Amino acid sequence: MQKTVLITGCSSGIGLESAYELQRQGFRVLAACRKKDDVERMNREGFTGIVLDLDDAASVDRAADEVIALTGNRLYGLFNNAGYGLYGPLSTINREQLERQFSSNFFGTHQLTLRLLPAMLPQGEGRIVMTSSIMGLISSPGRGAYAASKYALEAWSDALRMELRHSGIKVSLIEPGPIRTRFTENVNQMESDNPVKNPGIAARFTLGPEAVVAKVRHAFESNHPKLRYPVTLVTRVVGLLKRLLPARLMDKILHG
Repeated sequence: MQKTVLITGCSSGIGLESAYELQRQGFRVLAACRKKDDVERMNREGFTGIVLDLDDAASVDRAADEVIALTGNRLYGLFNNAGYGLYGPLSTINREQLERQFSSNFFGTHQLTLRLLPAMLPQGEGRIVMTSSIMGLISSPGRGAYAASKYALEAWSDALRMELRHSGIKVSLIEPGPIRTRFTENVNQMESDNPVKNPGIAARFTLGPEAVVAKVRHAFESNHPKLRYPVTLVTRVVGLLKRLLPARLMDKILHG
């Protein structure tokens, strides 16, 4: 029986390339996007498009109901990939803006996952995969809000993995470093005259979305998926340095 996977944030980048790859591997892909035009494009590309705005609780419920109806209440996999970045000094970000960052990057993921778990648990197998970030491992000036939402996702995923340890459902985190996608151009910059930018050296280590897709494929197909998949040399080095170096020295490195 063909296995069905729901991928959020499918309009471009990691989500879109992962949809193509999992479809090639024989999965039925439900492709969720925020904009109706993108959903229609997904349908034309051979996927099943679904409208989903993670910042809108009613939209999440409607999307979950649609997934349950389309799958006959049998879902194998969920790739929580959608999200966006809110960049700027914390002093420039008000409560409403921070709540929206968490709503899109974390609260919506929690709601969607809980709504769909009942369609996964009876099968005794499945995969839940999250797109985290190098910013789920470290924080830096100007990226505090975004990093906080990814730190939360990391902690939440660890707890979910342990809570589902006897269910047959495996939980994995994808932790990309610099990747060539539309993410950067879609970042909400709080200071347009002084935008937060990646250091110039990051360009040397930037990879295409296909580097992430290889990890996504393994997470969904392997009998023993990894708990975490760091992507790019930058993520691996930063993860190592964080474990080895004193916090004050890491502060100096990250502050530039």
